[in-house]
Amino acid sequence: MSAETSSKAWSGRPVLVTGAGGFIGSHLAETLVRASAEVRAFVRYNSRGDHGWLEASELADEIEVFRGDLTNPEAVTGAMEGREVVFHLGALIPIPYSYKHPREFVAANVEGTLNVVEAARRTQPARIVHTSTSEVYGTAQRVPIDEEHPLHPQSPYAATKVGADQVALSFQRSFGTPVVVVRPFNTYGPRQSARAVIPTIITQALSREVIELGATDPTRDFLFVEDTARGMIRSAEAHGVEGEVINLGTGTEISIGELGERVLRQLGKEVPVELDEARL
Repeated sequence: MSAETSSKAWSGRPVLVTGAGGFIGSHLAETLVRASAEVRAFVRYNSRGDHGWLEASELADEIEVFRGDLTNPEAVTGAMEGREVVFHLGALIPIPYSYKHPREFVAANVEGTLNVVEAARRTQPARIVHTSTSEVYGTAQRVPIDEEHPLHPQSPYAATKVGADQVALSFQRSFGTPVVVVRPFNTYGPRQSARAVIPTIITQALSREVIELGATDPTRDFLFVEDTARGMIRSAEAHGVEGEVINLGTGTEISIGELGERVLRQLGKEVPVELDEARL
């Protein structure tokens, strides 16, 4: 997607990005601003009044911030008023936390998505790009994982994302709501949580005498965050994809063990890797 194409396609178009203060959402909001879109960022209100990663963005002054909560239908409808395209990324995502507080994930992820698609019936956007996750597939039953792979969520978080996906898709089938579901695979890059495997390997390699990981044999498909943002934008631009599920990935795989070796080569370090039973 060239800068010229983006500017022509998005110049002046009013868009909403939910979850815009997060890792992927902030990159998406910035990419849309650079494409000359009119970006409204839905961020969860907090008493500190901060906007997550958008706080430090060099483009912050060009983004309209809307504070609210996805579980509040009135807030969601207000944010979506006058928006032509909605990128719905807002969600609770820490998998370990979902085991302790699954009800919060149902409220944020399932009810929040219900509020988005319900609001769409009133505000009539041209397209809703609903963000899912490759976690809905669980452990791969075949490789590569395509869009027809069985859904097998293995955490409360993943289960709520399956529920959210199906709510969104059901509105497309029932009411013609212009929804497309995108499922990013393992997005990485600046602003990523330190819990993720690439930051974990890097920080351990720089600060410790040994790297502790779980299983190193599993393979993953890693996608740079700016490419994830571009994939979402292309899913908003594409014609005739309403009701479709689109996986976002590179189509290539790398084991966690090989990933660790590549990171160490880039850092010019030789640090042993040991098995951490807790991570396993």
